[in-house]
Amino acid sequence: MGNKNNGRNENKDHKADSEEKREEQEKQRDKEKHQDDRIGETGQLTLDENASHHKIHLLTIIGEIEGHDNLGSTSKTTKYEHVLPQLAAIEDSKDIDGVLILLNTMGGDVEAGLAIAEMIASLSKPTVSLVLGGSHSIGVPIAVSTDYSYIVPTGTMVIHPVRLNGMVIGVQQTFDYFRQIQDRITGFVCTHCKISKSRLEELMMETGVLTKDVGTILVGSDAVEEGIICQVGGIRDAVAKLHDMVDKRITDTK
Repeated sequence: MGNKNNGRNENKDHKADSEEKREEQEKQRDKEKHQDDRIGETGQLTLDENASHHKIHLLTIIGEIEGHDNLGSTSKTTKYEHVLPQLAAIEDSKDIDGVLILLNTMGGDVEAGLAIAEMIASLSKPTVSLVLGGSHSIGVPIAVSTDYSYIVPTGTMVIHPVRLNGMVIGVQQTFDYFRQIQDRITGFVCTHCKISKSRLEELMMETGVLTKDVGTILVGSDAVEEGIICQVGGIRDAVAKLHDMVDKRITDTK
């Protein structure tokens, strides 16, 4: 009799264990699906599987930075009306410990790019950026807006003057407006990295590097030597640096 009861109890325990495993697997599948959907829709993700138990928000700046005008359906874009509310939510969240920003952008709308850069720069959470394929044009202010920045050895940054599409009226007011926009960009970049304004403007107006345009291409270590990016490195370096910054912030607030 005792053996039968033991057998029944073991079967119940086995059944309970199996059910628990199935529930865990379903939760894991739901979590992975949610992550995939979130990446597909917004290019964002929360990294929370690390040994330090930090919650890191991953934000990607990919393709062209879209402003007030919608770009074609075939273009890869980062929509600033999606990024700005998310950055506000990150600042307001007690759960997010830091922000990792991956960049591979050709640039785009100046006003939208500067708005994103200003939002990132004003976050109280630790922030790290990593330039992958490239961070060109208005992508430069975004790359330097974080507390610390990396660029991969083959990553590129194109530094050039402001360009506007469409008809430009050739009067003094138009040129003054161009200059104001240029000053806003150079002022922001120089405030958030080590390059001087005179050197940045010199790189912008270089005529011997880009065959059909003015400006300069900086590859990997060149961006570090010019004082724009902090360090050459990859995702391992960027993630490790961010965790160190989060740990330091937690220690300092105790």
